[in-house]
Amino acid sequence: MHTVAVLALDPVVAFDLSIPVETFGRARLPDRSAAYDVRVCSVSGEVSAGAFTLRTPWGLDGLADADTVVVPGQADVAVPVPAVALEALRTAAASGSRIASICVGAFALAEAGLLDGRRATTHWIGAAELARRHPLVDVDPDVLYVDDGRILTSAGAAAGLDLCLHMIRLDHGSAVAADSARLAVMPLERDGGQAQFIVHEPPAPDGASVQPLLCWLEDHLHLPLTLADIAGRAALSSRTLNRRFREQTGTTPLQWLHRARLRRAQHLLETTAHPVERIAEQVGFTSPTTFRDRFKRVVGTSPARYRQAFRGSAPDREPVVV
Repeated sequence: MHTVAVLALDPVVAFDLSIPVETFGRARLPDRSAAYDVRVCSVSGEVSAGAFTLRTPWGLDGLADADTVVVPGQADVAVPVPAVALEALRTAAASGSRIASICVGAFALAEAGLLDGRRATTHWIGAAELARRHPLVDVDPDVLYVDDGRILTSAGAAAGLDLCLHMIRLDHGSAVAADSARLAVMPLERDGGQAQFIVHEPPAPDGASVQPLLCWLEDHLHLPLTLADIAGRAALSSRTLNRRFREQTGTTPLQWLHRARLRRAQHLLETTAHPVERIAEQVGFTSPTTFRDRFKRVVGTSPARYRQAFRGSAPDREPVVV
């Protein structure tokens, strides 16, 4: 059975800790047997979680033979990570364990040197500080999570759930992951990145919402839409549409459209046997070559390799950024 060790560092964010414990702990295979053995580990056996204190059944020895190690965030990233914990993380990574962080847990991975030269993310509030402390890390504050093969990082809070579901899908396929998502009352894939939460400007003064336009775009992904087409549908100038769209979604209409098309393509690759050329047409690409290039640039792998990976386990993959 796949073993997940969750390393709780003092003072742990209780919500971050609960995400991998509950998500992996409740995951079930098609025969309804447990998909994971989950261990909660700590340095001393006792961890502060703010309003309460936790006793953990495992020490750092629980990381030694774990297939996956998950590091939740610390409530105060100024608190130094014990040297023994950093060494345990390095040892686990060197032995081939998959290492993941939730929220500001990325600070511990960076302190251990595991993120040097890699793309990574964390809660947007801490992204600038992570980049300042660790200049060798390519910090992306806009995404929900980054999968860089054996090292994975997620943005704040609920993005950890996105990452855990992603790992379940890698390990056991889409059906098991979808079942886990339903149990968590969570979509298997969420639209957009954490950039949508960083934007602070208020919506347009007239209260106009782009939600009806988003629904229309979802229904017309197969059409070769231009910015002028979208602006015409919204009865706005292109400039006003871009401003309003960014205020309410954190991105531009065309960027949103491209991401929506690729998410639809991912779904079709996972759930149908349609050839790539047909899927490209179904999601609005006039050229299969252009589709393949954009898919690889955004998703981090080719459509064919993506289909192979998400129909089963794929240990050697190119980075995925969501």
